[in-house]
Amino acid sequence: MKFLSYSACVLPLLASVLAIPAFPGAEGFGAQSLGARGGTASVYVVTNLNDSGSGSFRDAVSQSHRVVVFAVGGLITISSRIVVSPNVYIAGQTAPGQGITVYGNGISYSAAHNTITRFIRFRMGTTGDSGKDAITIANGHDMIFDHVSVSWGRDETFSINGDVSNITISDSIIAQGLETHSCGGLMQSTGGVSIFRTLYIDNQTRNPKVKGINEFTNNVVYNWGGGGGYIAGDSAGPSEANILNNVFLSGPSTSQHPFTRGNANFHTFVSNNYYDPDQDGTLNGFILGESTDNYSDVDFQDTQYPYPPVNTLLSPTDAFNHVRDHAGASLVRDHVDTYLIQTEMLSFGKKGALITDPTLAPINGPGPISGGTAPTDTDHDGIPDAYESAHGTNPNVADSTNIASNGYTNIENYVNSLVPAV
Repeated sequence: MKFLSYSACVLPLLASVLAIPAFPGAEGFGAQSLGARGGTASVYVVTNLNDSGSGSFRDAVSQSHRVVVFAVGGLITISSRIVVSPNVYIAGQTAPGQGITVYGNGISYSAAHNTITRFIRFRMGTTGDSGKDAITIANGHDMIFDHVSVSWGRDETFSINGDVSNITISDSIIAQGLETHSCGGLMQSTGGVSIFRTLYIDNQTRNPKVKGINEFTNNVVYNWGGGGGYIAGDSAGPSEANILNNVFLSGPSTSQHPFTRGNANFHTFVSNNYYDPDQDGTLNGFILGESTDNYSDVDFQDTQYPYPPVNTLLSPTDAFNHVRDHAGASLVRDHVDTYLIQTEMLSFGKKGALITDPTLAPINGPGPISGGTAPTDTDHDGIPDAYESAHGTNPNVADSTNIASNGYTNIENYVNSLVPAV
C-alpha cells in the first residue's frame, strides 16, 4: 500500500482553510482574518457574566486559537480593560436572549492579529478610565469587526492608530463618544482600513478622522457636532482614500460641513456621497459635487484606488435603509441601538444629542439585557444537539473543531448559520 506524505495530504487542505474568508460574505482589507484557524483550535463556552474567572468572557479571550461562544446572554460589567489575544473568533451571535453587552473599561485589540468579532456590544461609559478608548488597536493585522455596537468612549470610541494593517469594520455602530472629547475615532493606518455600512452617530468629531489607507463606503453619519464629520487627514503625511455612496445627515448638534480639514496630502476618489443638511424631518438631500467647497482642500483623484471593494455597492438611499435595518449587534437590538436608530436617526435631523453621561435619560445606561436560555449541548462543544443531528455531526462527541468539506470548522459553520451573509 502506498501512503502519501504528510505534506502531500495536509498542506493542500491547510492552504484551502487559510484561503477562505473570515466568514461567508466577509469583505474589505480584513476579509482574510483567520480567527482560530491556522493552529490547534479549541472552543470556549462562556457560561457566566462574571468579570473574570473560569467561564468568563475575559478568560475566554485570554488565549489564542479559540472560538468563543456563549451559553448565556446579558450584561458583563468589567472593572479593568480586557485584552484580546490573537487568533480568536468572538461569535456573539451565539448568545441567547438579547445577546451580550460588555460594559465598563473598554477592550484592547492591540497585537490581536487574525481576530474575528461579530454581533456583540462594547459600551464604555463614565466608569472607564479617563483618556481611554472603548476599542483600541495600537498594532496588529488582519482583524474584522462585523455587526459590532461600540459606544461611550472617554477618548475615542473606536480608534486605530499605529502599526496596523488589514482591518474591516462592517455593519457596525460607533456611537456617542462622551463629552468633552466626544470622538467617533481615529482611523490611522498605512496598511488599510475598510469601513462599510456603519453608522457614526452623536459624535462631536472624527466620524472618523482618517490618515493613511481607507475605504469608506455605504456608511451613514448622523448628528456630528462642530468638530466635523469625516476629517480628511489634517496631516503632513500622505493619505489615499475612496469615499463612495455614503449618507451624511445633519442633526441638532451639527454646525459644520460633513468634510473638514483636508489638505493636498489627502488624495481621494469621491463619488455619489449624499448630504441632507436641513434637519426638516425628511430625507431630501443631494449628491455632493466634486469640489473643495464640499470636500475641503483635498487632492481629487480621477480613478478609484484598487482596494478590496464591497460585494454589492449600494446607492446612498439603499445604504441608509440597510444601516437602519442591520447595523450593529442587530440579531436582537438592545434599547440603546433601538433608540439611536428609531428615535434619533429616523427623525431625519430633529432629534439627537452629544452626551456626557449615558446613565441619564433618555439612554438610561446599558441594561437590562435579557439573558434567554441556551439550547441543549450535550457534549459541550459549542454546537447545540439539534444542529448536530440535522447536519451529520455527533451531539455526543466533541467534534466542533473538525474541519468540514467547505474548509471551515464545524463550529464555524454553526455560528455562520445563525446570521445571514453580508
